[in-house]
Amino acid sequence: MIDLTLDNLADISNDSISAQLTHINTYWRSQLFIGRPYLNIANLFFILIQKPFKFLFLLLLALPPMANAEDGFVTKAWFAVKTEFTDTWQSPNTELYIPINTWHNRNYYSAEKIDSFNEQPWGLGVGKYRYDEDGDWHGLYAMAFLDSHSDVEPIAGYGFQKVWRASDNVRLGIGYTAGVTFRSDSDYIPLPVLAPLFSIRYKQVALQSTYIFGGNGYGNVLFSWLRWELN
Repeated sequence: MIDLTLDNLADISNDSISAQLTHINTYWRSQLFIGRPYLNIANLFFILIQKPFKFLFLLLLALPPMANAEDGFVTKAWFAVKTEFTDTWQSPNTELYIPINTWHNRNYYSAEKIDSFNEQPWGLGVGKYRYDEDGDWHGLYAMAFLDSHSDVEPIAGYGFQKVWRASDNVRLGIGYTAGVTFRSDSDYIPLPVLAPLFSIRYKQVALQSTYIFGGNGYGNVLFSWLRWELN
């Protein structure tokens, strides 16, 4: 097994990464998710809370270098990623995430399908956050909530938002989140997430949302939650 600590990520070779991804995919499919969904959802959420960023490291490391990239591209990219993650992880600031609404775009679903969906995503999350020298927000988070089918969906990721000051107490933000999620309709196989982030913050509480793009009968979901900065 490969030690995926922050200090040695840049030294992992592409061959080792490929072997690790193969091992993890086989293990998760045969041990974690098949036949024991409720027990393993709880175990998975525990793993996400304890070490949520190993999933992100594996996904990003699995991306091949660009064809015309200079030597050391992966190492340089990982140094930048590791720095952002480390600075955010070492921040003393903690925040809570409280899911409040899942809205399915009525232009892409029938009325019968809308009636079958759950749009109250009960759940909870926790994260670390910081504001950089430009006042922009960085966050690392793990959250679990009830999805559109009322099944538990865990997610862990990294978020960034460019922040504008609208007034002394009001901030507007726009950015993105990248991470990994696990859904019952995909047999809880890890799925990558890359989505926009929008927020409006008053003092220490922000309403934050993302939109999952899709097509007719899938995706096109607006997911919103409260982000409460505890310190």
